[in-house]
Amino acid sequence: MKKVFILIPCFLFSVLGAQEIQNSSAEKMNIIKTNVTAYAFRNINLSYERAINQWFSVNIGFGTMPEGKVPFINAFLKDEDEKRFQNLRVKATNFTIEPRFYIGKGYGKGFYFAPYYRYSSVTSNAFDFYYDYNGPNGVTYQVPLKGQGDTKGNSGGLMVGVQFFLTRSQNLVLDFWIAGAHYGSGKGDFTMTSDYVLTPDMQAQLKKEIENLDIPFVKYTVETNANGARIKVDGPWAGFRSGLSIGYRF
Repeated sequence: MKKVFILIPCFLFSVLGAQEIQNSSAEKMNIIKTNVTAYAFRNINLSYERAINQWFSVNIGFGTMPEGKVPFINAFLKDEDEKRFQNLRVKATNFTIEPRFYIGKGYGKGFYFAPYYRYSSVTSNAFDFYYDYNGPNGVTYQVPLKGQGDTKGNSGGLMVGVQFFLTRSQNLVLDFWIAGAHYGSGKGDFTMTSDYVLTPDMQAQLKKEIENLDIPFVKYTVETNANGARIKVDGPWAGFRSGLSIGYRF
């Protein structure tokens, strides 16, 4: 009799395990997607999601932004400061790896929460910059400089979203990133060079001008010399994610 009670749980577990394998083999476990809302920011992107089992999958994404104007630069620079960067252009890339935990129907369907890691890189062109130097004689001179540099960031975050299968064949996928945020650290180096030899007073004013730009979410230090300035980015790196992706499931 004892053997019967021992065999019953073993039998149930084997049946459930077999059912799980059968269900997973019947499911389409791969999804290729693109975030259509990101194209408003020139972000060309593609992601691949692989379901491991009913409640767990891994999503890997890559995005690149071709060289162009900084999106919404007027949102964090004053009009008079924006004019100093009229020909500034940037390009960017990002890579994201995102484990997903589904609490809905699973196999890539329903609500999920996803801790993730993101690597980001931003590079600028050789852009023009100027500042107004107030000379000792009371005359203001416009001092031009040429700038260039790049910065990279590593961050981790959490996103909450929901994914739907839209057709009867469940091939067409809609992935809604409800909200996500990440935080980490970034490092970068930008140089600004001048054709003029900068005096100590000119250097001091240049340093103050760059520090007064007060770019949000970026911590940077400024060093000046007779040839221009060096801006070092070394501090917090934060971002927000939200969007709508369309994909194909197979």
